[in-house]
Amino acid sequence: MTESQAAGRDVADRRGAAPGYAPGHTLGFWIEVRRQLGRRRTLGVFAFMALLPLILILAFAIGNPADLGRSSTVNLVDVATTGALNFMLFIFFVTTGFFLVIVFALFFGDTVASEAGWGSLRYLLAIPVPRGRLLMRKLLVALFLSLAALAVLMAVSLVAGWIFYGWHPVGTPVGIELSPGAASWRILLIAAYIAVNMLMVGALAFYLSVRTDAPLAAVGGTVFIVIVSSILGQVDALGDLRNWLPTQYNFAWVGMLGVPPDTSQMIRGVSFALAYAAILLALAFRHFHKKDVTS
Repeated sequence: MTESQAAGRDVADRRGAAPGYAPGHTLGFWIEVRRQLGRRRTLGVFAFMALLPLILILAFAIGNPADLGRSSTVNLVDVATTGALNFMLFIFFVTTGFFLVIVFALFFGDTVASEAGWGSLRYLLAIPVPRGRLLMRKLLVALFLSLAALAVLMAVSLVAGWIFYGWHPVGTPVGIELSPGAASWRILLIAAYIAVNMLMVGALAFYLSVRTDAPLAAVGGTVFIVIVSSILGQVDALGDLRNWLPTQYNFAWVGMLGVPPDTSQMIRGVSFALAYAAILLALAFRHFHKKDVTS
């Protein structure tokens, strides 16, 4: 036995751990990713993210836009079929308020609560996996899957939009036209903003996930809170108090379609999203370290 091996064994013995045990090597990231990808709910989410753009293209194909007339409000559905990039922006518009909320809430809210509900959480901790490492691994995998689902939605929207509608400049509902090159970096920033904004939703779901053994309670509770926040955001009587609601800046990314782009609301949205997420995640880790895991 070498000197370094003997020293490592002495340290392991003093900690009461088996020789060769390294807490930092337990529950690898890709091991957890493979576990989650093997679940039907994960495959179902990715499948629906890929199907949604095709369903919308089919809806446009069988419908008659002339029957709709001109909309009294400005929205991206008016220009959705004018090109691939416009179609992607339309996908962002229709999924930001609710659909992506469900996706992020599902991945973040189910990750710990499902293990507790199955009774496998205590066995993971008995391996033993350090609590902080277990929770961080669950958090990172949920974030990875959520961003991957968003990437699938974007990729299918872009490819399907290019096939059916061609590659044309981006035309906004107010008559502004952007070349594909000028629009591409804006769309990437919009996607990044949506991901950061949804992180707040994920953090709320993750916090509820460590507080309950029922995944449906964590996911449903998150969606309910987001819906209530969205409703309160429409109440003018609240005045400036609405600016503190977590959903107030969901569509701040629309400012990126102006000339020049207006990022003031996006900056406020990012600040609020990161602040809310940091507080909720800190509460989640604090509660999990104190939690008596018996199920």
